[in-house]
Amino acid sequence: MFEVGDYVVYGSNGVCRITKVGPIDCPGISQDKLYYSMTPCYIRDSEICTPVDNDRVVIRKVMTKDEALAFVQSMHQIKAMPVEEEKKRELLYKQALLTCEPAKIVSLIKTIYERIQMRQAEGKKVTSSDSKYFHIAEESLHGELAISLGMDKEDVGAYIEGWMHRLQAV
Repeated sequence: MFEVGDYVVYGSNGVCRITKVGPIDCPGISQDKLYYSMTPCYIRDSEICTPVDNDRVVIRKVMTKDEALAFVQSMHQIKAMPVEEEKKRELLYKQALLTCEPAKIVSLIKTIYERIQMRQAEGKKVTSSDSKYFHIAEESLHGELAISLGMDKEDVGAYIEGWMHRLQAV
C-alpha cells in the first residue's frame, strides 16, 4: 500500500503524488472502502481518487534515483518493438503505454522514432498517430525520470541524449 507523499505512476495520468489514503467524503460511497487521493504532477488543477484495491489501472511507485540512473544508462540496450501487422500498429502502441513499464515505453519511442526516420527518408509525412503516441510516450517517460532524478521534465531529454553520446563514445 502506498503512503501519503509517495510518488506513483497511475495509468495514463502519469506521475501523481498521493495526498490522502482513506475513505472519501462523497454521498452514496461506502465509508468502509479505502481510496488513494492523488494529484497529478503534470496535469494542472486535477485530483484523482481511486480505490486502494483497484486492479484495472496500473499504479506503481516511481523509480528511485538509483533505479532511474541505472535505467537511463541501460536504455541503449532496449530494442524497438517488432510491428508484424501494420493494421495493428496503433493497438501495439496503446498496449505498450498501458503497461506503464519504462522499458516498454522506451521500446515504443524507439519504434516510432525509427518509423519517422524511415518515412522522412522516403519523402513521406509523419503520421498523426505516430506523432501523438511519440509525444505521449515521451511525456510519460520524462515525467517519471524527472521526479526520480529531481530535475525539470524539460531537461530530461537532454540528460538522456548526454548519456547516449557518452555511451557511444566508449
